Amino acid sequence: MALERTGRADQGRSEVNPLGDEPVVRPKPKVKSFDISKRLVFEAWEKVRANKGAPGVDAVRIVEFGDDERANLYKLWNRMSSGSYFPGPVRAVEIPKDHGAAVRVLGVPNVADRISQTAAAMLLEETLEPIFHPDSYGYRPGRSAHDALSATYLFSGAPALK
Repeated sequence: MALERTGRADQGRSEVNPLGDEPVVRPKPKVKSFDISKRLVFEAWEKVRANKGAPGVDAVRIVEFGDDERANLYKLWNRMSSGSYFPGPVRAVEIPKDHGAAVRVLGVPNVADRISQTAAAMLLEETLEPIFHPDSYGYRPGRSAHDALSATYLFSGAPALK
């Protein structure tokens, strides 16, 4: 059984890439870094530190991360801004559901991952918050389901909820 001859990649059009006219200098790929400020990463760190969460898979607690705060935050910022940051695995924690009938599994990220997630959320919030509709309440900072209900009651003419 012989190999079937297929057409050329240029579909037989020699003007696309004439023989011998290979480009000598290839364009270098443009590596674009992300515009993430050190201040943003530091503010995200302050938020994470204030939450006092549990350690992740790496068992590094917030206090331990803070012992070498400057170096850890610089390393995280450098990786995030260069695009080489990748989150680590999360620690699975089982939380009992109502009445103890079942469990819910939560993933606990390590401290560095929490800081990077908070920084990304802060950056997105800053960009997207101004374009959201004023009556949008889901997952918005400073807004809750109770605020949505109050707005609904006000719109319907009913007295406001307390």
